[in-house]
Amino acid sequence: MTDVLKTQSTSWTTASAILFDLDGVLTPTATVHEQAWKELFEGFLASRPDVPGYREDDYFDHIDGKPRFDGVRDFLASRGIVLPEGEPSDGTTGQDSAEIPGQDATVQGLGNRKNKVFNDIVSAGVEPFEGSVRFLEAAVDRGLKVSVVSSSRNAPAVLKAAGLNGYFEIVVDGVVAAAQGLPGKPSPATYQYAAELLGLPSEECVVVEDAVSGVQAGHAGQFHSVIGVDRGAGRQTLLDAGATSVVNDLDELL
Repeated sequence: MTDVLKTQSTSWTTASAILFDLDGVLTPTATVHEQAWKELFEGFLASRPDVPGYREDDYFDHIDGKPRFDGVRDFLASRGIVLPEGEPSDGTTGQDSAEIPGQDATVQGLGNRKNKVFNDIVSAGVEPFEGSVRFLEAAVDRGLKVSVVSSSRNAPAVLKAAGLNGYFEIVVDGVVAAAQGLPGKPSPATYQYAAELLGLPSEECVVVEDAVSGVQAGHAGQFHSVIGVDRGAGRQTLLDAGATSVVNDLDELL
């Protein structure tokens, strides 16, 4: 083991808690989110030939790690498209097309349609990352507290589908953030709230993230450290966003 890996593998053990992002850190559902967003916006842009189509980089540049409706707004802004905010019920009528006339052509409508696509895929089951599970179990065995901090409103369902819900009494997801009036990542507010619920100062909590916006959130708060997990954003990109260290898999830290 190199000196760098030795340092990475021991730094988290001096903390009191690990605050995990979910999608892309504990479960491979980041790829499911990416697939759902791609399906949504390819359909939405199909009738707009004058607007650049959806590209793979769009997910990391405008969407990854953000609350769902922020992702909709930021992607649309990247194409110079402005839609009305709409109503919470928009896009929930069971129609399949992402390009729905009338009330569903709204921020709320598109976000809800993306959520339906995501849930349809996840309903088949979720396998967590084996290395992440080993790291999680090692942290718990050492007596560290653990929490999930996710922008997704589906976090409890994903944790249950992955068989990980028994590890986490504290889950700060999109629903909790909305109820508490907490801004989403890259604000550190949701991570700070999780630390508060664990009864710990932020300085004693490690943030584990794969998304640039999540790493930025960890960097913006007064946390023990920020571990970046490179699932596609890029090692240097995560370091530039404020990660203390970057690994390809969390079992590298054991």
